[in-house]
Amino acid sequence: MNCLKTFLTLVSATLLMTTPLYAEPSEAISEAETAEASETAEGFNAAEFLFGHVGDAYEYHITEINGKPIAVPLLVIVRSAERGWFAFSSAKLEHGHEYKGFFIPTSGDYKGKVVELNAAGQRVRPFDMSITKNVFGLLLSCAILLTIFLLMARAYKKNPLGVPNKGQSMMEAVIIYLQDDIIRPALGDKSAKFSPYLLTVFFFILLNNLMGLVPIFPFGANLTGNLAVTMVLALFTYFITNIFGTKTYWKDIFWPDVPVFLKTPVLPLMQIIEFISTLTKPIALMIRLFANIFAGHIIIMVLISLIFIFSAAFPAVSTQVGSGTAVLSVAFSVFMYCLEFLVAFIQAYVFTILSAIFIGLAQHEEHEHEEVPVKTE
Repeated sequence: MNCLKTFLTLVSATLLMTTPLYAEPSEAISEAETAEASETAEGFNAAEFLFGHVGDAYEYHITEINGKPIAVPLLVIVRSAERGWFAFSSAKLEHGHEYKGFFIPTSGDYKGKVVELNAAGQRVRPFDMSITKNVFGLLLSCAILLTIFLLMARAYKKNPLGVPNKGQSMMEAVIIYLQDDIIRPALGDKSAKFSPYLLTVFFFILLNNLMGLVPIFPFGANLTGNLAVTMVLALFTYFITNIFGTKTYWKDIFWPDVPVFLKTPVLPLMQIIEFISTLTKPIALMIRLFANIFAGHIIIMVLISLIFIFSAAFPAVSTQVGSGTAVLSVAFSVFMYCLEFLVAFIQAYVFTILSAIFIGLAQHEEHEHEEVPVKTE
């Protein structure tokens, strides 16, 4: 039950951070901007290809047949400051269409986001709680995790002394390893208190890392390569570390054992350094997970893009150049894909072990030093 509560809390916060939310008004739409938005570049657009695959969207793009994109529309949920709530399919906004005053611009500050025109003719962002590609991926991964662990709990409840099946045995091995080699060494006798969070984080990150490597619907969302998601995960570790920190932990921050002149109100140098150190830990967690997952996706997309870039660069021999580039690109892409599969496990492990260490450092208590008897002749 503790694991389930932790999981639902983690998901709720992550869901709030991955939804588009809202923004401030921008300038009115100009004719030049409208003309620029209507223009389409000829040939292969590498930037659009790269960030279109790793970015968020209001639809789940699958493929393109004869120039016509095939995509699964998602639910748009927005609240206009002037007109109230609206919910409709993102298919209503395809190809620059306008629906009930809402549209998705193809350029400008709000490119790819649902916007509307207010009474003053300004382009503004409504309060946006839409089910985007990343939100859909988040809900899907949560449903998978809940299904797996609730079925396991049900099986153990029905037959506590029964022989576990292959799936249960595999999950048991992973959980026991995390408990014995990561959580207990870092937290000692307080491991039971923080195990639900740490186990939830590990399996949540691992599953979303693996789902992001499957390039077919309903998978493929770059969830852990989204800075908002990794920020929420890092903030959970930050708040748990500091809220449950012991008196000794806070004493070491605000009155550390250093010379007095380094911690007086006149020159609180050590307090500043210690406080900054509490902030750098979650930032490191956030950036490490985001950068590794995002970079892996980008590298694979870049390798694939090289096929079209070199073909367009040498139009006279585009077939030969494209074929030769394709062999190398596909070979390196397969290698990177295998490496990313390994990174998916490594990053889940690293985030969990660092979170356990940071929480464990805040749990130490001050012990009295025992006097060592002096041996006399």
